[in-house]
Amino acid sequence: MPTRHTRTLLITIAALLCAAMLWWAYDSFQSRYLRPFDNQAMFFDGSQLQLPPELAGPGPIRVVHFWDPACPCNVGNQQHLTELVTRFAAQGVRFHVLQKPGSHGQLPANLDSLQALDNLPGSEHLPATPAVAIWDREGKLAYFGPYSEGAVCNSGNSFIEPILDALNRGRHVQASNTLAVGCYCPWAG
Repeated sequence: MPTRHTRTLLITIAALLCAAMLWWAYDSFQSRYLRPFDNQAMFFDGSQLQLPPELAGPGPIRVVHFWDPACPCNVGNQQHLTELVTRFAAQGVRFHVLQKPGSHGQLPANLDSLQALDNLPGSEHLPATPAVAIWDREGKLAYFGPYSEGAVCNSGNSFIEPILDALNRGRHVQASNTLAVGCYCPWAG
């Protein structure tokens, strides 16, 4: 029969082991899934972007999502992109995706409706991802830049909804060069 001192010692050892396991789990989670937000200022210049010939010219409003599967910053905007597709596809907006050349991965199943593009002239000069380009009904680039500014992207801080709303109302938008601070990954190399 263990003495009171032995029992206290066993409980203390068990508590210390439990605390060590919890610390290890926390540290492992933090190093694997949490990344510090780096306040990067990024300039998005859309002067060289063009739609491929089969999509160019007058037509529906076209949105191109630039996607790098390896970029952790994309995870935050995929729910927002799903909301955009749900809201604006019914209004005739067409959604496309251009995956970073040489990368491998698949978008979540809820974004299967995005039409994949093999190439977009001028995309080799993209500074970073996640990014989006929007062409109006005349086929002119109306917007190029990030989805929002800051560490997270949602409809509350998005640049995209107001632009799509304005284009749907027939208003002219010219915002193809933007400067924003956010979570970005390099597009080239």
